[in-house]
Order: sequence, then structure tokens, then C-alpha cells
Amino acid sequence: MLKAELRKLMLQKRRALPAEEVQRRSEAIANQFFASFPLQPGQTVHVFLPIVKNNEVNTWPIIERLRLEHPEVRVAVPVTDVEQNILTHHHLTNEAILVENPWGIPEPQNAQHILAPEVDLVLIPLLAFDSVGHRVGYGKGFYDRFLADCRPDVLKVGLSLEPPVETIADPNPFDVPLDAVIMPDGVWRK
Repeated sequence: MLKAELRKLMLQKRRALPAEEVQRRSEAIANQFFASFPLQPGQTVHVFLPIVKNNEVNTWPIIERLRLEHPEVRVAVPVTDVEQNILTHHHLTNEAILVENPWGIPEPQNAQHILAPEVDLVLIPLLAFDSVGHRVGYGKGFYDRFLADCRPDVLKVGLSLEPPVETIADPNPFDVPLDAVIMPDGVWRK
């Protein structure tokens, strides 16, 4: 299926999910993450903050467990720079003041900047993914540009409420494939 078709179909499907089901699946994804991806002191984990109106995976259970169980792991979150069409990355602390941007994404204000090469593991939002690690997002390319700036050994992990589709028919040459995808009932790996 083509990206545009998948994007439309998966957005409709996800928006139809009841909030309780999104939360149940999100908590299962958090459990899969901690069971499948051992963390080391000093690592930086990049976590997207969810767009609630789009029923994105709620990443707050992951963030809260990182804070409680792994205080030695630094949590980075994105801020969208619409003028340069890029993401910048910032240390999320308990003191951070979050403000929603025009797309409904919470973003920290006045937080310490983190460079892309400092990130060890990236949790990536997606609408769909296929059996070889291609993903469909919202189509703006923010994460592909960010991942291109990361170290070659950065672990790229998608979070998906749904299982993989068979094939994304039109991946772009600049698309960065995923290393793994966490779903409520398991982990897909490349």
C-alpha cells in the first residue's frame, strides 16, 4: 500500500480507538520496552510526547518509569522548529514547563539542549510500519532528518498500537529504517 493511503487509513483507525484502549495498549508497550531494551547508566533516551487528539501511543508511562527506575538515564524530548523544518532536542526534567505547539504536541520551554549525536536510543512515533522496518509518519520528514544527524549506532525503535502491514510500497531514499518496533503484544526486530 502507498504511504498516503496508509496514512489516511491508519489515522482513521487510530482515531476510532477509545481512549481507554489507547491507554491499555500504551501501558503494554511501556512494559515491552522495559522488558526488551536494557538501559545503561549515562544513556540518553529520546522519547516523543504524544499528540493526545491523534490517539498516539501515550509515552508518559515510559517517561515516568525512566524517572523512577532509571534516574541515571537522561530523557530527551523533541521541540519542533517550523522555520528550519527540524526537531531540536531537550532534556526533560521534572521542572520542565510544557506548552502545546500548534499541532497539539507538548514541548518543554527553556530546557537544556541535547545534540542528536548524544542520543543512544530513539522512540519514534509512527502510523504504520512494514516487515522490513519502513515506517509511515505524518509525512513531514522531521524524524528522518533527526535520525540522519544521529550516530550510526543509535537504536531506532518505533512505537505502534498496531501490528505491521505487509509492505509500504513507496519508501523514499531518505527514509531511515527502524531497528525495532514495540507493539502491545511483542517486539518486531530487523
